[in-house]
Amino acid sequence: MRLISSILLLTLLFSSCKKDDPTTSGNVQLSNGMMVLCEGLFQQNNSSISYVNFNNGVVINDFFFKTSERVLGDTGNDLQRYGGKIYAVVNGSSTIEVISGVTGISIKQIPMVEGGVPKQPRSMAFYQDKILVSCYDGYVDVIDTTSLEVQQRILVGSNPEGLAVSNDYLYVANSGGLNFPNVDSTVSVVNLTTFSEELKVTVGKNPSDVEVDAAGDIYVITRGDYASIPSRLNKINPNTYQVTHFSFDASSITRMNGNFLIGYADFATGDSQVGLFDPVGDVLTATTYLDVSSVQNLYGITYNSALDKIYICDAKDFVTTGDVFEFDGSGAFLTSYHVGLNPSKVVFYE
Repeated sequence: MRLISSILLLTLLFSSCKKDDPTTSGNVQLSNGMMVLCEGLFQQNNSSISYVNFNNGVVINDFFFKTSERVLGDTGNDLQRYGGKIYAVVNGSSTIEVISGVTGISIKQIPMVEGGVPKQPRSMAFYQDKILVSCYDGYVDVIDTTSLEVQQRILVGSNPEGLAVSNDYLYVANSGGLNFPNVDSTVSVVNLTTFSEELKVTVGKNPSDVEVDAAGDIYVITRGDYASIPSRLNKINPNTYQVTHFSFDASSITRMNGNFLIGYADFATGDSQVGLFDPVGDVLTATTYLDVSSVQNLYGITYNSALDKIYICDAKDFVTTGDVFEFDGSGAFLTSYHVGLNPSKVVFYE
């Protein structure tokens, strides 16, 4: 009954947005659009997902609630698509929401609790048939994509955040954020053939985002102390574990084909910029690749390689609903979409 009512509701929503009925055999068929994870406010249980239809520009806010008939939870942290499923990490609720990549309806909610204590999941990476989830209790959980059960836990460092896979190894940023100002400064190197940590590499205070280039080198954002120690980009050589430190401002990193989009947001002043970094020459080729002067608070950057478009999430003043700005691959502004509260992550339907 619940599934039928969800399908009927979504059918009505889409019928009002476009002439053609988007249902096939009773199931909603999502295509040519994007889901936007909207973080909401901490401890307000108001995280949400917005759906944007690229065919007509129509935005359906509170999309998850309308399809699954319940709230997503408290403080959404990550949203990624892998295979036929979409996974949403909901940190405050200590859950991972598994969503159908076809209908947008919830398949399962995975509780992330150990001995009655919330694990506080943060970010995801994927390896073969496994979901790798960093948890603020100091572990990476390994979840099977078929059973959707936690199979094992890998001990890493303090309050791990971003993570990325390169050549059968997982690199995990240990932030130590809950111990501020006594933060961590290491990246754990996990062997994915044994699912165990082999060593830690010291990169700098408060590591957060992790990305990998085409050559397998690992790039890490270290956020410092938000005062005297600035937020910077660092590079780990996966063979020697030598670390290169770059001197320009950087608070986020997003892969765009062979380059990286480097975001910098100063939440104290509201100043933000998006530059372009060449990992082959290890050089910032453009400090202002996008004109983000209309963005009030830069809160997320996503690149769609199929469309060659860049999407910038704007959290506005953090207490009112936000926008997603769309640019083409060369950096020209195209349009914007009004979405939910504190948008940060985007996944696409082509």
